[in-house]
Amino acid sequence: MDFNNLQPVGENYANPRTCFFHVLFKAAALAFYILFALFIDNFVIIFVVTVLLAALDFWVVKNVSGRILVGLRWWNEINDEGESIWKFECLDQESLARMNKKDSWLFWWTLYLTAAAWIILAIFSLIRLQADYLLVVGVCLTLSIANIIGFTKCQKDAKKQIQQYATNTIASRFSSTLQSAFSIV
Repeated sequence: MDFNNLQPVGENYANPRTCFFHVLFKAAALAFYILFALFIDNFVIIFVVTVLLAALDFWVVKNVSGRILVGLRWWNEINDEGESIWKFECLDQESLARMNKKDSWLFWWTLYLTAAAWIILAIFSLIRLQADYLLVVGVCLTLSIANIIGFTKCQKDAKKQIQQYATNTIASRFSSTLQSAFSIV
């Protein structure tokens, strides 16, 4: 595997403060859980603090870093019939094209790596037969996966909107060209 191509080179982070907080709560939740599970035997403190840090991470990613680093935002509403409806927002095509590659890279890689880390910790909890710690990991993994699903769906929706815009623009230009050609004749 060529590790030189994994991270964009030649540009700095456009939003270093946002990148810092994007990583901070993920790292804090994982570090707190691992260190306190190893050295402190107080499940209540581990549960409360770890879930609080994971919830802060969920909120920061969903409402702040997703908008700033990749130009995407999602939320879920329940309509009057009780059905879940996904809502997506994205920047326009030109703004999305100008998004910083390094910021985007950091956003997506940390999103997936954090979920992978929680999965590994879940496996360890299963092997050690620690159902209570599996509960903590399950909550954190659920929050992490919710952001992955939300932003993945949002990105697909953004790509679909860009394709529709391009198709409509081409069709409109073709139509206006045909109209002007026949109006001259």
